[in-house]
Amino acid sequence: MLRRTLLASLLVLCFATPAAAQETVWKTITEIAVGSPDHTTLVAALKAADYAESLKNPGPFTVFAPTNAAFAKLPPGTVETLVKPENKEQLKKILQHHVMVSTYEAKWFKDGQSFGMVDGTKAVMSVKDGKVAISGANIVASIRCSNGIIHVVDAVVLPPEKK
Repeated sequence: MLRRTLLASLLVLCFATPAAAQETVWKTITEIAVGSPDHTTLVAALKAADYAESLKNPGPFTVFAPTNAAFAKLPPGTVETLVKPENKEQLKKILQHHVMVSTYEAKWFKDGQSFGMVDGTKAVMSVKDGKVAISGANIVASIRCSNGIIHVVDAVVLPPEKK
């Protein structure tokens, strides 16, 4: 009984309420994205690429999640074109360029670090005045999940062009 009470107290201290703990810790990356009004475009893209289920796996994953406003910065018609069935593989590669295997806290990134992304290409981190960015997309928030971490970013991170 004492152990259960202590655990409940820790949850309240760490997360304000047990419901908040469940919101930020026990849901998967996909479940949190689906529940976010700022990530409806990302969720639609994940579904169009058949990639949403992959981010429910145990991971761990680090996902750089562009907001709806980030997608809106792309040239007009880009998202509409990418979500078409005939562009599924291209869309999946772009989405995979937003994912790393393992969990990386924003504070662990160093300026100039290069990381392998799930799509097989690399992305470069920059850190300036305490602000962290991946290939020019600023991390504006971070959310721990049961299978990793989501770093909310203000731009879509495009894979490097093939030479």
